[in-house]
Amino acid sequence: MNVHFIRSVKLRSALVCFLLLLVSGGGFAQRRTQRLQNPTSGDPVSKILLLKIVRAEDERRWDEDLLSLFSARNANVRSRAALAAGRIGNPDAVAELVHLMQRDDEPKVRAMAAFALGEIESPVAADALMAVVRDNKDEPVRARAVEALGKIAAALPQEQEARQRQLAAAILDALTFEARRRSAPDHQTILLGLTAVLRAKPANAGPIVAEFLHYSDPRVRADAGNTLARLKLSDGNERLRKLLVNDPDPIVRANAARVLGVTEDKKAFESLLDRALKDSDSRVRVSAIRALALLKDARAAVAFRSWERTALVNLMRDSEVLEVATMLGKIYQGTGDKEALAWLSRVREHFNGAAPEVEIAVARISPAAELAPHGTGKTGRQNVQRIILLNWHIASSLAQGLGEIAALPENAPGRKQVANEAEELLRAILDYRNSGLTINTLVAVHSEYAIPDVLRALAAFKPKDLDDVLKKHLKESDVIVRATAAELLGELPPAESNTRALVEALPIALADKALNDAALALLDSLGKQKNAAAHDAIKTALNSPDYLIRRKAVAVLKANGAGDFSSSIGTVQTRNTTADYERALARTGRQVNAVVTTSKGAFTIALLPDDAPLNVDNFIQLAQRGYFGGISIHRVVPNFVIQDGDPRGDGNGGPGYQIRCEINEVPYNRGAVGMALSGKDTGGSQWFVTHSPQPHLDGGYTVFGNVVSGMDIVDSTTRGDVILSVTIKESLPRTSKQD
Repeated sequence: MNVHFIRSVKLRSALVCFLLLLVSGGGFAQRRTQRLQNPTSGDPVSKILLLKIVRAEDERRWDEDLLSLFSARNANVRSRAALAAGRIGNPDAVAELVHLMQRDDEPKVRAMAAFALGEIESPVAADALMAVVRDNKDEPVRARAVEALGKIAAALPQEQEARQRQLAAAILDALTFEARRRSAPDHQTILLGLTAVLRAKPANAGPIVAEFLHYSDPRVRADAGNTLARLKLSDGNERLRKLLVNDPDPIVRANAARVLGVTEDKKAFESLLDRALKDSDSRVRVSAIRALALLKDARAAVAFRSWERTALVNLMRDSEVLEVATMLGKIYQGTGDKEALAWLSRVREHFNGAAPEVEIAVARISPAAELAPHGTGKTGRQNVQRIILLNWHIASSLAQGLGEIAALPENAPGRKQVANEAEELLRAILDYRNSGLTINTLVAVHSEYAIPDVLRALAAFKPKDLDDVLKKHLKESDVIVRATAAELLGELPPAESNTRALVEALPIALADKALNDAALALLDSLGKQKNAAAHDAIKTALNSPDYLIRRKAVAVLKANGAGDFSSSIGTVQTRNTTADYERALARTGRQVNAVVTTSKGAFTIALLPDDAPLNVDNFIQLAQRGYFGGISIHRVVPNFVIQDGDPRGDGNGGPGYQIRCEINEVPYNRGAVGMALSGKDTGGSQWFVTHSPQPHLDGGYTVFGNVVSGMDIVDSTTRGDVILSVTIKESLPRTSKQD
């Protein structure tokens, strides 16, 4: 237990017990005795207690104050406190959560305790969770226990492989029981069990998972397909070939296509091509196109190359066109096919050269064709420098295409020449500031945003002076450039000169105000140096005011056997005040909508202030100050998500601060709105909307809303569409909580 927790207990315990006696519903039962008697389950949690709980979550503070709520007579208080313990993630809460899961009167409290144990991911809870799973009773609790085991198994380090297999086997046993039971199987256990299987990866899971492809419930069939796809298991392929063509549910058809693609099922080619060309649902078409790319059958490429001359042009969206480009690159790789290159040239023009999928596809088919438009020698260098000065998006796409040339086999004809030319162009882009070229300053905006992709592309060629290039970019002003340079240096063999450069860069990164990406990347790379100088530098980060930096430093030092400094993590120095918490909690019980108007049209999000009050409040505060207006949709992955909220437009931007995750039990169904992360508690302004159910995201990313109208606009959104405005509309308090 951290020492600051102990101090707080001695000073406040008497006062806290008295306060909670007044507000929690009639007093406390003694912990670790019999189950609570006469619980007051229906009373809502008081605003006073909610404020106390939300503040503890926001500060990531687990202490006796929160623990005492586990004994509140009101079951809603106990459940909410258990959720808070899971969100905070302190392993010191595990024993008390296990006790709550085993002993509480209320199934919903026991289930929430199991959910929280999964969020903490501590293997200490595994035996208790397996006991609940084996009991085959108490179904809501059992379902969450299965889910928790999946999270714990996925988080176990490689050296605990035997333990991981044990947990995975317990999950598969639970799913097997549901598949074979004579009475009505438990729907939630099946769905959470299927997701737990894809996380834990138990041996011989395919036959059991495939049994659920026969269920009448389309969501079960879809999730079974999702699990088989992610584990690349072919056990259900015979059934899936039928579902691909005949199932009335588009998600089932889409997931069937995914499985048949990743397992390279040649028998499915005709059906996949038919669905790719004719299915009425874009998600199915996209999944079928991706599957055809994996089959690498040229007949598919021939069919799609003629799309401009067929009715297919009216059916396909821009995002699907890019999927076809990727498919052509894989099918025609190394062939130099002229018709494919001509098709890609037209697509490149359509996207103004700013689609990396097209550049990568061209480079795969013909590296010379990727290089040709830019020329060689001085002319080539100046041409690519003009590109980065004019439009960093185009330069980024070009860099990704040039980087693909590094993947050519060493014995490929002409590899050395094209690799040298590609490397020369990449170096020229990096040197754009010294080009002597002058570009209208109204056009030349943020050229540095392309540099991370250029550095990664150059690193793919493994030049002898890569370390020198990266060390130079450790001194750039842009934090993401420095973060990328640090990350790539960490991938090189440890060297004294690299350690020295990383050590020198760390104090500057620790002083960054808006983004902590460089500091976190430097700590990771210093950890890979595994020497005393690196460890000493990492220890300086233990005093950072940034909770994420302290947590990273502790984790790296512990992993390297350089000491356990867990007590340095402490709590978050949150930017929120009591007034902020009160404003967020005042929306509890209210319906709050956000109308997002884009260049394609508008959609409406029903925000979830009861489930994620601080994430909702953060989104509202940003929207009300006009933060999202004018920002482009920077990421679209068909049949997965659209993502927005990045003022940089490269996926690395944010509002200059981080907020904590508020993981909840709301699932990632179609239209779920989640907070984008680069790790736990790294949310800010980037958010996403799901095109289809994404169960693997459940319990990992905060759901803070659901799209309730305008999903057709979400579906039609493509990369580069612009958010015009986000308008918040709040209603009077609801009479009852919505499902």
